[in-house]
Amino acid sequence: MTMSRLAARFSSLQKKQSKALVTFITAGDPDLATTETMIYLLEKAGADIIELGVPFSDPMADGPTIQLSSERALASGTTLPGILEVVSKVRARSQIPIILMGYLNPVHAYGYERFCRDASESGVDGILLVDMPPEESPELTVFARRYGLDVIFLLTPTSDSARISAVNRLGSGFVYYVTVTGVTGVRTSVSATLAEELIRVKRSVQLPVMAGFGISTAAQAAEVSQIADGVVVGSAIVKLFERYSGEELKEQLRQYVSLLKNALS
Repeated sequence: MTMSRLAARFSSLQKKQSKALVTFITAGDPDLATTETMIYLLEKAGADIIELGVPFSDPMADGPTIQLSSERALASGTTLPGILEVVSKVRARSQIPIILMGYLNPVHAYGYERFCRDASESGVDGILLVDMPPEESPELTVFARRYGLDVIFLLTPTSDSARISAVNRLGSGFVYYVTVTGVTGVRTSVSATLAEELIRVKRSVQLPVMAGFGISTAAQAAEVSQIADGVVVGSAIVKLFERYSGEELKEQLRQYVSLLKNALS
């Protein structure tokens, strides 16, 4: 059996003794052609894994920055089939692991088996649905396994040992550890109890643990990656899409992502 793109990426990072940088952008913000261009740019600047946000009209786990990016993407006509088409175009040029992150509703409407088959055929590596707890996931995971898609679950500071063990049993690819309670957004500092929480989770799960929600500076990324296997940066990147466009956006993204990656190497 061939190694998945995600597993291969984690294996190569481990050999280099480097931590993973997962960058989140909302697919279709401001349009899908920009999304394709930005995936190549993020990879070149140092991103190890791309999380593509699937825009949704009611993104309850997201703060204002990502909510607004979802609105911009929906206004430009972004759909799930359109996002899968972008991924298949990217695959002609890049093998960077790509995760779709979003909410259950669009996937449920698309149909679980059809979604897993189409996502896999287009070159998507995994799916993370923030409002789908592992206990309620078997009807999706059965098809995800059949078509070789990783299903990634969230753990939070309030996750009990039963939830941690369910994520360990049912999840694949990696575990996304939410470093704060509340919605996504930039935070000024890392929680004082984060180190011990991460140690507790890493003892209990076999998968790599990525920490995200609120990480926005190179210093925070370096601090969190002392224990986590990598970091996810979302709102701070999406904010650049709100502020800049065209060549200026590209330059800002390049500088910011290479700064983050250097902090993890």
